Amino acid sequence: MTPGPDIAVTLSCPAWIGALPGVEDLCRRVAAVGLGAACGNRPELPAERLEISLVLADDAMVQDLNRRYRGQDKPTNVLSFAALDDQPLPPDGPILLGDVVLAYETTVGEAAADGKPLTHHLSHLVVHGVLHLLGHDHTDDAEAEEMEAVERTILAALGIPDPYALDPAKAV
Repeated sequence: MTPGPDIAVTLSCPAWIGALPGVEDLCRRVAAVGLGAACGNRPELPAERLEISLVLADDAMVQDLNRRYRGQDKPTNVLSFAALDDQPLPPDGPILLGDVVLAYETTVGEAAADGKPLTHHLSHLVVHGVLHLLGHDHTDDAEAEEMEAVERTILAALGIPDPYALDPAKAV
């Protein structure tokens, strides 16, 4: 068996377990698939050297982080804190990509409002956060389209429908 990335999951909000038993394993699996797909053609990022941290938090924690690091005093569904940015990669040893923090109440509320299973929405947010750690962004339309295409591919590999597809039942 090929060693994969080291994916630490910290449960800061116990409500995650009540809503999704096995949530930590789900996050590890989704992050591993996302990293594998996004790094597959990047030999400088071998899976066995990659490390990331996922934090299953609540809205209060995410709001605090969002206020302190992004100047926005409100919760959001996911925050990513990339460790590499434009730093050169270490020649050996672990490659710490960074941290992804997910907000429970916001994530649950969005899934319910969109009529999506919580597992699907959480998986999408984990993939989204992981892609941010790898340098993807969506600050303009071209970047957003590129990032969304990568997300769609990864989510399809996980058996999750396109989160950006219009639901005909919700079309106006």
